[in-house]
Amino acid sequence: MFTPEAEKARLAPQLVAFRRELHRQPELSLCEERTAAAIVREIAPLGLTIRSGVGGHGVIADLAGAFPGPTVALRADIDALPIVENTGLPFTSQHDGVMHACGHDAHTTVLLGALKLLAAAKDRLHGNVRFLFQPAEEILAGAAPMIAAGALDGVSEIYGLHILPSLPAGRIASTPGTFMAAIDRLDIVVEGRGGHGSMPEQCIDPIVAAAAVVTGLQTAVSREVHPLEPAVVSLGTINGGTANNIIPDRVALSGTVRTLSEEVRAAMPERIERLTRLIAEAHRCRVTVAYQRQVPPVVNNAACEAKLRRTAERTIGGERIVSCKPSMGGEDFALYAERIPGCFFWLGSGGPDAGSHSPGLHNAQMVVDESCLMVGVTLFTELALGLLDGSGESQDA
Repeated sequence: MFTPEAEKARLAPQLVAFRRELHRQPELSLCEERTAAAIVREIAPLGLTIRSGVGGHGVIADLAGAFPGPTVALRADIDALPIVENTGLPFTSQHDGVMHACGHDAHTTVLLGALKLLAAAKDRLHGNVRFLFQPAEEILAGAAPMIAAGALDGVSEIYGLHILPSLPAGRIASTPGTFMAAIDRLDIVVEGRGGHGSMPEQCIDPIVAAAAVVTGLQTAVSREVHPLEPAVVSLGTINGGTANNIIPDRVALSGTVRTLSEEVRAAMPERIERLTRLIAEAHRCRVTVAYQRQVPPVVNNAACEAKLRRTAERTIGGERIVSCKPSMGGEDFALYAERIPGCFFWLGSGGPDAGSHSPGLHNAQMVVDESCLMVGVTLFTELALGLLDGSGESQDA
């Protein structure tokens, strides 16, 4: 093993302190200025080539090894969510209404720890490591500009991780092939004719029509997609009306569509537009449907996933590796992985009794078992060392 236990013990409390600093000062997508400055502050003395302000507030750091070889990328996201924290932690968010409820503070800390350990081992590296601290993942607006700015130029493979509160700390989960779903956005406006709530016959009620659209759209999956093909249509916002006794002119809805196969994904816009239009017409309303394809599924390269497993078996033990089913969650890591071979995996962040009952991602009570940080650091570090040991394994993906 590269890193003596004494070095890990020295680094661990520093990383916990850094993670808590980020947790206290969370920043929303495209506003991660303080977070980026903290990252640069930590890595500036280490002699890497650093680019900041990438894709907004992204940071790219290149570590050159002592010997020629391929470039491997490790990626973490840095933004937070518009959620009011309710954990009671002593380092709770100091920004009202903003919280690291998706664990990006942990992701950033893990990548920073791996960077520090690999910088100390650069004399052993046959190649280079590129560290991507990506902004704006939560709004799916970070990976694309990072790629446009050259984040993947010359990179042979890429790896990333995401905490999972329902999986105990010390374990990881992955699978080859499709790992997470494609994400598409749905915006619907239902228009009628407003008036007094006591005189509905003089109005065309868009609220009733919108309610029918909400329930009717579920048949886009339950009655038009094969039962063994995963798909989800969820409407997350409904906005309409100004008072309890006024029928409004319009109601706006927004939602998300998640699919695993491209065949199912390609058919969803027509299904949703048709159902929404016909339901609205049945209620004498007009409707506008905007369907936006956002990111494809996260697909793990089989060879890269096998390398992750070998690394985990050697470092944390094979009994701590969980083979998981694909998630209907999504990630703009998909944009990296569709361009070059890559692998994304879950890092357990829950307590010993973690399970589906644990407050999960995007929950105001979500907490991170900080022992997971060094597990992630170890995996990222040893993975890069194994790929850049001069054997040429990274070319096999």
